[in-house]
Amino acid sequence: MKIGAVVRLGALPGGQPPSYTQIRDMARRIEAAGFDSIWLYDHLLYRWPGRPTDGIWECWTMLSALAEATQRVELGTLVLCTQFRNPALLAKMAATLDEISGGRLTLGLGAGWHQPEFDAFGFPFDHRASRFEEALQIIRPLLREGYVNFHGSYYAADQCELLPRGPRPGGPPIMIAGAGPRMLRIAAQYADSWNSAWHGRPESIHARLQLVRDACEQSGRDPATLGITASVGVAFPDLGGSGPIREPLTGTPQKIAAALRGYSALGIQHVMIEFAPYTPEALDRLAEAVSAARD
Repeated sequence: MKIGAVVRLGALPGGQPPSYTQIRDMARRIEAAGFDSIWLYDHLLYRWPGRPTDGIWECWTMLSALAEATQRVELGTLVLCTQFRNPALLAKMAATLDEISGGRLTLGLGAGWHQPEFDAFGFPFDHRASRFEEALQIIRPLLREGYVNFHGSYYAADQCELLPRGPRPGGPPIMIAGAGPRMLRIAAQYADSWNSAWHGRPESIHARLQLVRDACEQSGRDPATLGITASVGVAFPDLGGSGPIREPLTGTPQKIAAALRGYSALGIQHVMIEFAPYTPEALDRLAEAVSAARD
């Protein structure tokens, strides 16, 4: 099982979003600590009732920079909102970033959920699942075959070609996130892997695993051909972090390692960890747990 960590682009507790220098430093620390991957959120702002707006850097620009700033670690989006970018252009961007990174990209995709950022930046919030499915009917064939001719209700790509293709013949793998019945069906039809979020103890993922297996069978797909990934929260309260994830993993590195082995035993192929507090000290302790899990 691969294990990655989230590199935060948004405001840290009690402060502002980190600078690029800080973002790059944490990504390089994660790589040096032996993690398999780094993951970036794709948001434009966070706006909650009764609170000031929280800012966040733009995901794809930062991911492109980190592709050059790192050497080995895999790169992924957790997850990219397809409505924020034209789908044909997004496929072009993915092929280009895959070239820059030497084939290290996983294209994580979702339909979005935080309406205030849609409203603020002028993106429609209606029919998100339908728009998402149409986007995939453009993105997937462009990445896989390099060509698509599609005309839908929301998007069109008229005899579009993807040239050059990037370092991998079939393009980067597509990972889809979403837990609703329709999103699970879309994942079963179009994705290379599916992401379940957010979790603490591995037992919390059991019900969703059955749902995605059912969706595969209903779509005529062998569930074993769809990779399963999980987003997991880890918190170290004694270091000052409770984390944004409900019921995160806590405890000693050995206890966290045991939980990570539990995810592996369930057949999870990749775990993406958000850790709190977001500090080098917490990362070092998490790295100790990851090392113990692998041992």
